Amino acid sequence: MSVYLSTQKVIKDWIDYNDHMNVSYYLLIFDKYGADTLNNIFQMGEHSAKTTKKSTMIVESHITYNQELQLNDEVDINCVYFDHDKKRLQYKMEMIHKEKKFLASTIEILALYVDLNERKVAEFEDEKVKLMDDFINKNKSKFNYENLKFSSKVKK
Repeated sequence: MSVYLSTQKVIKDWIDYNDHMNVSYYLLIFDKYGADTLNNIFQMGEHSAKTTKKSTMIVESHITYNQELQLNDEVDINCVYFDHDKKRLQYKMEMIHKEKKFLASTIEILALYVDLNERKVAEFEDEKVKLMDDFINKNKSKFNYENLKFSSKVKK
């Protein structure tokens, strides 16, 4: 089980000399079409960075490359786990081949909430905590709690 975030198609620019998607673009897809989607759900994305000068910054990640992707393959990006404390986000996403349904890649992220004016870690505002808690409560039955790398870093 998981929470659908977006779908992305592998484009020609992402194909390397091995005739498959280069490893760097797995991260790009997770960042642009997964992490940005979550940040927008929690009102911590680009709009927040520009208007409130608060956003998230990824400080640690763990990625797996499970099966190669090729030109024009479509993948679904899903959230398989999400949690937070006063200033940290921990989440894990998967990349699933849309047609063949295989697991192409996973990524686990540890991110900090940052005041961009001060360039320092900040605590989440109450309304953002509510958005995250509502997301967790709505989707926790879909989360997979196995093999998480960063759980000990989220201070509950």
